[in-house]
Amino acid sequence: MTDYQLLIKDCLKGKATAQQQLYETFAEQMMAVCYRYTKSLADAEDVLQEGFVKVFRYLHQYRQEGELGGWIRRIMVNTAINYLKQNSKYQYDLSFSDMGGLHPVSEDNPQVSMQAKELANLVRQLPTGYQTVFNMHAVEGYTHVEIGEILGINEGTSRSQYMRARNLLITWIEKHSNELKREQYAGK
Repeated sequence: MTDYQLLIKDCLKGKATAQQQLYETFAEQMMAVCYRYTKSLADAEDVLQEGFVKVFRYLHQYRQEGELGGWIRRIMVNTAINYLKQNSKYQYDLSFSDMGGLHPVSEDNPQVSMQAKELANLVRQLPTGYQTVFNMHAVEGYTHVEIGEILGINEGTSRSQYMRARNLLITWIEKHSNELKREQYAGK
């Protein structure tokens, strides 16, 4: 019996120490997943908490086919998407007509290459629909058909949102790169 099998067995028996251990094992990794879908750390924490409630509620359904972390990740992604759908400040703008006011994150001391944290901040600035589709496809590996089914949009809309998100990110990254070149040239 693997460590996770024993841990799951103890969690199903209601052992608080096992539940705490399961939470501590996956919380940091799953927090990163939740934060990718939200616009604030507080919202990500809410999603994480709600997600782990579901993990413990449905742990009896885990068939131990595939990695436990992957099963928990899927619950977190679905919880984040439901959170976005239910929270009025995250209502999807499927028309994407209002793109004004979006600006790339800039640092006082930018590095020559864009760091992962900076890229994550840029993704977080995308309109919610773009951000969600981009994360689901580029990060989580969902197909556009799956994304359409989960979000209640058609496959073409998913593809369009992904391409628009990708193109917007490329534009922001190029702008960031050009700003760095100008600063280096100016001797800053």
